[in-house]
Amino acid sequence: MTIEFNNVLPFPLQEYPHGPESVWKNTFKIDFPKKVVLNASSGKGKSTFVNTIYGIRQDFEGTVKIDNADVSDFTLDQWIELRRTKLSIIFQDLQLFPELTVMQNLQLKNELTNHREEGRLIEMLELLGIGDKQNQLCKNLSLGQQQRVAIIRALLQPFELLLMDEPFSHLDENNAKIALDLISEETDLNKGGFILTTLGSYHGFDYEQELNL
Repeated sequence: MTIEFNNVLPFPLQEYPHGPESVWKNTFKIDFPKKVVLNASSGKGKSTFVNTIYGIRQDFEGTVKIDNADVSDFTLDQWIELRRTKLSIIFQDLQLFPELTVMQNLQLKNELTNHREEGRLIEMLELLGIGDKQNQLCKNLSLGQQQRVAIIRALLQPFELLLMDEPFSHLDENNAKIALDLISEETDLNKGGFILTTLGSYHGFDYEQELNL
């Protein structure tokens, strides 16, 4: 998968200055698989960047291309197929279904593509230290526990690019390292890459490219 930005600038960020190293108002192209980090302070547009690639934000000038195709020309069906087979995401606000159990949240995603056996779902929960939470409602979990559920959910589909918007913000360094190891393993199995946004901590991540805002 190839992601390309040409002079992209979200409308809400037009009044802010953007330097020559910024992804905004400049040109860059990334060929995946590659492991990429985007490090910036709050308010610089990390979530906007992720959501622009995912097609949620379309309020920008410039051109965004995925596999050499202008995303402004994508139909809803094209976005659905892309998100089902090539693009996965961990939202900063998680977007779990609070009234469903942990396992129900995971099964809903997994059933879209039958990407993993249910036993693997349980293994992932155990690995991230929440194996005993699978029958609990997500609304009753701590934010750190919910974040781990969201991480697992994003891995329950094929992808060429995994977008992660501050996925470890509620985890301590040890749990973040365990989660990152799982993400790296699943990314390699998919022969894909990922973009990880962060406020500053790299969690021991040996990235291949860094982007700036």
